[in-house]
Amino acid sequence: MSDLPALPSTVLTLSAGQAACAALDIAANVATAAELVRRAADQGSALLVLPELFLTGYELDGIVADPDTHTLDAGDARLDPLAGACADTGTAVVVGAPTRHHSGGQLRISALVLGRDGRFVAQYDKQHVTPNERAAGFAPGTEGCTLTLDGWRLGLGICWDLGYPEHARAAALDGAHAYLLGAMLGRGSGAHQRATLLPARAFDNTSYTLLANHCGAGGPYQGCGGSAVWNPDGTLQTEVGPDGPALATARLSPTALARARADDPVLTDPSLTAPVRPRTSATLD
Repeated sequence: MSDLPALPSTVLTLSAGQAACAALDIAANVATAAELVRRAADQGSALLVLPELFLTGYELDGIVADPDTHTLDAGDARLDPLAGACADTGTAVVVGAPTRHHSGGQLRISALVLGRDGRFVAQYDKQHVTPNERAAGFAPGTEGCTLTLDGWRLGLGICWDLGYPEHARAAALDGAHAYLLGAMLGRGSGAHQRATLLPARAFDNTSYTLLANHCGAGGPYQGCGGSAVWNPDGTLQTEVGPDGPALATARLSPTALARARADDPVLTDPSLTAPVRPRTSATLD
């Protein structure tokens, strides 16, 4: 297989943020996001990641009932306070929001990316929507998204994308050094997913893995919080508790990344590009 992009050469500091959302109140949630950007900047972060559908809360029925009011796009003036916080602090943000596809108008669950100057950079649409999200009227995205920041390549995911190992692997094979996920993981089974799948995706791909999770009510769920960052060997670097507002701020080390990938070269093994092998089957009487 072709060589992966070069490893970064400098440390990158980033934050996973969580805070209670005001249901369907975009202005209030933009203000909360802007305040979290400023707090992340005070901790030295170049980038803040916020949870899935953070700008509306996880309120599927309300979004579908009035999409003209409750969806956003890159040029939405309601994002201006958040863009201003990014520009003022030099800190970028990835924030969850509902959107509509530019051609077909289908509803999407998206991550909007504003750069350190506050300008819109990219949009990622959740590729693995849940059955409940499909039933509500949300369609899956069709493309992955990798950001570059200070030499670090950062793959984006949203919530249930996490349950598909090939999603994080695709980001890693695109050269991502970290996998950034905004989510609504609830208490109970969501807390179990948080504790098992996030470190697994880090270990699977020798990549840093970040979770920005809801910590309050959203639709039928109560977010379990616990926003965190895992190292590329699957160990936990930092986490916060179940409540917010709070930031999990981590330093991504190129030395630790290089060590993990030297110890476990899963991303360069020739088997990754080998043809699909046939399988044999047998019955035990």
